[in-house]
Amino acid sequence: MKKVERINIIMRYINNRAHFTISEIMREFNISRSTAIRDIREIEAMGMPLVAEVGRDGGYFVMNNSVLPTVRFTDNEIKALFIAFMATRNQQLPYLKSRQSLAEKLLGLISENQQDDLVLLNQILLFEGTNPHNPDLLDLSDLPHPILERLIQILLSDSYLLITVKEGKEMKTYPIYLLHLYREKSFWQIEGYDLEEEKRRIISVDNLTQIERYPAKKRVSKKKILEQLSSQEEIINLVLELGPKAIAQFKKYHPLHLSISYTNPYQTTANLKTFVHVDNAEELAEISNWLLFLGEDIQVKEMPEEVLDQIQGRIILFPLT
Repeated sequence: MKKVERINIIMRYINNRAHFTISEIMREFNISRSTAIRDIREIEAMGMPLVAEVGRDGGYFVMNNSVLPTVRFTDNEIKALFIAFMATRNQQLPYLKSRQSLAEKLLGLISENQQDDLVLLNQILLFEGTNPHNPDLLDLSDLPHPILERLIQILLSDSYLLITVKEGKEMKTYPIYLLHLYREKSFWQIEGYDLEEEKRRIISVDNLTQIERYPAKKRVSKKKILEQLSSQEEIINLVLELGPKAIAQFKKYHPLHLSISYTNPYQTTANLKTFVHVDNAEELAEISNWLLFLGEDIQVKEMPEEVLDQIQGRIILFPLT
């Protein structure tokens, strides 16, 4: 790593911490003590208001209420940011309406040569779901559910929610502790702990009609929630061995909660172990379709009969002509 790049990264590292020591800088960036001290002195000379603490366990902290120096991006970092930005087009992400102003601000921070590079990248790179005739086109169908941004805003300060969901023609209300907000197969989902029924629940953001904070007096501690979830861990009922072709398919797409463990150093074979809720028709259909997507390069060690029946029902045998 070049010195200028390392110092930029160290500055960002320092900005994100209330306190740090020379030893921490040495471990984090794999540099000697003398190099770490020289880098810290250069950062101080650039104007970062660091205060040294005296003593055996002393270190540094950033002076409060001080203006920090501007952090510069390298050419490669600028390109990485821009390409990641391009790749998220038409992804139903929150805050998409801010895309134009973000692009303008990014271009305003860099040199003309860097701007020329980004314009060229914008012309030659196309990503899945992008209109090749108008890459900047953003259709209404690309925008996420309008309630998503409000949900994220609440989650930044509180994970205990009272949510109202449209299920068919009915409206149902669930008090939940939100565990994860994730996007799978173009849909945003809430994984939460139902505080009344004391179980894990998956809810589609598209079905939300109202979000409120759950009253504090009715809440259960996060520690107790995690203990309850741990005690409810399901017994594994699906065990597969994956070959290289199946692993390649797995990398293309897999349900969010599934993971594999490689069984050799070359990562050409792997095991997959999970639990399938066979009484959940939607999950049963999804896992059956996905197993067919993996292809023939799998060995089944254990599988519920319900999953096997679903798979066999989806295989159509054509007579030979």
